This record gives sequence, structure tokens and C-alpha cells, in this order.
Amino acid sequence: MRKYEMMFIIRSEADEETVQAVGEKLQGIITNNGGTVDKYEVKGKRRLAYEINKQHDGIYVLVNFTAGRETVSELDRVIRISDEIIRHLIVQDVVA
Repeated sequence: MRKYEMMFIIRSEADEETVQAVGEKLQGIITNNGGTVDKYEVKGKRRLAYEINKQHDGIYVLVNFTAGRETVSELDRVIRISDEIIRHLIVQDVVA
């Protein structure tokens, strides 16, 4: 089990219920595969650095979690087929 940090951006027109549903779905994947969610934080709506799929704004969400590699692969697969999420990045947390 390793520590990871995941940032994803949800479409700006999504309502609060959609943001919560996406977050619960991803947290469920982590916990159902034996991982733990250490921190879940909705950063809010922000301007994108560049246009993505004709979107200028997005809702940023940051998740710190502990999980195995297969969980990260499953998260990546689910996020790629999700229509609400326009970008994501999962990196391994480096502990000095």
C-alpha cells in the first residue's frame, strides 16, 4: 500500500449534487479495494489555464489516499469513461 494524491477537474456546469456523487463514487472505489481516503477536499470553481473540450472553467477536487496499484488502475479506468471529469492526475506521494 502506497500513498497517492489525485487531482481531478469536473465540468463547471455540474451542480453540487453531481460533484458529491462523483466524489462518493471514487472514494467508494478506493475503500472497496482495501484502501483508505486520508483527505478529500473540493477546491471550488476555478479558471482553467487553457481551454479543454470548450470548457474555460472547472471544479477542482483534491484527494489524498492510501491504496495498492490495482486500485489506482481501476480509478484511472473509471475516470477515463466518466463524462463529468474533464482532466485528472494521480501521482504517488513522495515521503522524505
